[in-house]
Amino acid sequence: MLEELAIKLSEKESFAKSFLLFFTIIELFLGFIFYNYYKIESEHLQENLYMQMKNYSFFFDNDKFDIDFIPKTKNLNYYELNITSKDLYILTPIDATSHDVLKIYYPYRRYQFSLKQIRFKILWQFLLTSIISILISIGFSFYILKPLRESLQLLEVFIKDIIHDLNTPLTNILINLKIIGKNPSIQEEIDGIEQSAKTISMLHTNLNSYLQNFTYKQNRFNLKDTIKSQIDFFKPSYSYLKWDIDLDECIVSSDENAIARVIYNLISNACKYNTNNGFIKITLKENIVTIQNDSYGIKHPNRIFDRFYKENDRGLGIGLHIVERLCQELKIDKHLHINNNIFSITLNFN
Repeated sequence: MLEELAIKLSEKESFAKSFLLFFTIIELFLGFIFYNYYKIESEHLQENLYMQMKNYSFFFDNDKFDIDFIPKTKNLNYYELNITSKDLYILTPIDATSHDVLKIYYPYRRYQFSLKQIRFKILWQFLLTSIISILISIGFSFYILKPLRESLQLLEVFIKDIIHDLNTPLTNILINLKIIGKNPSIQEEIDGIEQSAKTISMLHTNLNSYLQNFTYKQNRFNLKDTIKSQIDFFKPSYSYLKWDIDLDECIVSSDENAIARVIYNLISNACKYNTNNGFIKITLKENIVTIQNDSYGIKHPNRIFDRFYKENDRGLGIGLHIVERLCQELKIDKHLHINNNIFSITLNFN
């Protein structure tokens, strides 16, 4: 269930990012267009008022303007539009003998009202075009998301094929090992084959766990025995590492197989990504499991539990992701600590 949710969340995140990117670009472009459109409309309004005032100075046939007489002074500019905080006006001469000039003016508050109407009209146009841009962005995002969804589906089919191909030979290996296990002369070779088969079996389980939803069954078991069995499995193959084991008895109530998978993946990760002369320290104290190991450093600690993330070519990049998922489903508190290339994961079963 959580895996399907994670895939849906990844698709939603990709959809949201594509939508926001495309929509933001369109909106910025529309904003630039409508801002210039508003400037042009406001200039047209001023030009129209100017032409109407000029015509009014000849015919006086427009009741939207008022007139006034002001004293004539030097350097007056006639037939030019002037804008103040009170009005918009032009000055026109009366005759050569007059000591006054005619002022034709239009109240500034009316001019502001006309600008407000223009802004309102442009705003509605902007909102309508924004709705269209939303629809276009949604369509574009779905178009971008389609190959991603197809890739995820192909990946799942690929993993299912691997699981199917692994299942039959793996079962045959384990069955035949039990049959020939009575011959002591080849017991060492059989043990090596058996260990490899168990490794393939856990890989099979991890891949199967990645794809399928399981119903977890709670049962009481000794966590110490579960951890010890996983240590006994890995220790012979990584004997060059320094193993420090300190396990107390601990009875917990959870899904034993799922817990075994968590411990397996954590110890496997600690072994594979250790240094040549490194160490592994595993403790179980008061329902708290701590697994520490030496490492060459982690480039992106915040991504190590992400699906398919790995910092080198080893592995499939799903082991720690499965740990993350199982801890969430089994309500296990998990904490990661990295200090001086010491990688430490703590599981709290309280």
